Amino acid sequence: MIEVRDLTKRYGDKTAVDHLSFTVEPGRVTGFLGPNGAGKSTTMRLVLGLDRPQSGTATINGRPYRDLAKPLRTVGALLEAKSVHGSRSARNHLLFLAQTQGLPSTRVGEVLDLVGLREVAGKRPRGFSLGMSQRLGIAAAMLGDPQVLLLDEPVNGLDPEGVLWIRNLMKHLASEGKTVFVSSHLMNEMAVTADHLIVIGRGRLIAESSTQEFIARSSDKSVLVRTPDAARLTDLIIAAGGKVTDDDEPDPGEPAGSDGAKALAVTGLPAPRIGELAASAGVVLHALVPRASLEEAFLEMTSGSLEFGTHDHGGQPGGHQPADEPGQVSAAERSAR
Repeated sequence: MIEVRDLTKRYGDKTAVDHLSFTVEPGRVTGFLGPNGAGKSTTMRLVLGLDRPQSGTATINGRPYRDLAKPLRTVGALLEAKSVHGSRSARNHLLFLAQTQGLPSTRVGEVLDLVGLREVAGKRPRGFSLGMSQRLGIAAAMLGDPQVLLLDEPVNGLDPEGVLWIRNLMKHLASEGKTVFVSSHLMNEMAVTADHLIVIGRGRLIAESSTQEFIARSSDKSVLVRTPDAARLTDLIIAAGGKVTDDDEPDPGEPAGSDGAKALAVTGLPAPRIGELAASAGVVLHALVPRASLEEAFLEMTSGSLEFGTHDHGGQPGGHQPADEPGQVSAAERSAR
């Protein structure tokens, strides 16, 4: 379990984390969301003892990170995929970490197999792609078979197969009762991965709820309708106070259109009411799907907490806090010293 209580961190006159409190429970994947500059990366660094707060506490299983005798056996972390010693092979990088924590060398081979890097174990990470570096970082995080995992943007650089792999891995680890805390700016991925969400903006807590509850809060809900009698259904919906737009490109996972059917996006009326209108007029429906996306809910909920404007959602997290400078080390490297 991760517990953050009244945590505050300032860099000069900039407040990166502002009296933040939340709990990350075991047994589920908890997504950590926020606009650029919201303080996500800074919060994770505070939890891992890489920065010190001005006030408040952050504990892992009831203890500060610095008080953990063998940290890798308790918590695994991936903050910066490229924070590895470039001159060591991937295997030796992991072996170094394992030896400093009293872990058996056989564990190195196990995690290399887990992340799919066995064939490149003898190569130096300086030549790795971002996706391969992410896998190596996850291998390091998993070395001690920890009960708690903190992963900052773990799917960056991964191909679709890799994204599915890390998604399934996180879900599996949570099902084993582990605490999984993952930050991401990929809303679609979090929607299918995270069971619970912690959302912050400008260093403050905005929301803490299940993913379904968070999405349900969005007022920008629509209903996908497919019908071979679109013109008549459109007239019925408009007469009842709804709005209709064409939707010929449905979201992935939604039912495909049938022969002769047209897709419509309806707002202003709930799905049951649309179904009643269609039934009363004898209009055939091939699909009637309520939908609200995590992205829509996120943008609506965080609209007052943007630091870099409305077109900055796709960038890297923690815009106020630069990535680790050359010479800085990862949490795993630091714990080994």
